[in-house]
Amino acid sequence: MREIARGLLCVGVAMMIAAVAGCTKIAPPTPLSQLNDQQARGYYAFHTYCSQCHRDRTNDVLNGPSLRGIFKKQYLNSGAPANDQTVMGTILYGRGNMPAVGRNIAPDDRLDLLAYLHTL
Repeated sequence: MREIARGLLCVGVAMMIAAVAGCTKIAPPTPLSQLNDQQARGYYAFHTYCSQCHRDRTNDVLNGPSLRGIFKKQYLNSGAPANDQTVMGTILYGRGNMPAVGRNIAPDDRLDLLAYLHTL
């Protein structure tokens, strides 16, 4: 009986580990062909203002972290909540090694960029 209980415990632990490991996988970005007009404009804003330091459609790190899945996680790499206010604040005012770049971006472009980031 103890062996059965031990076996069930091992199976249960293995299932929990598999479930937790599976939670780290994020869905792929929305295909570029499926972006709406605002998101498409945000894609171009990203490549104008952000792509020198960040990747968008891969997990590769450049000068800064990849932004793939930025809104699909509860928290950013900094530990701050992954929401529009925090991300826009970081774009506008900088954080850590990221400089404040948002003031160089037109307000409409900022909103388009945020819409695009939601597709990653």
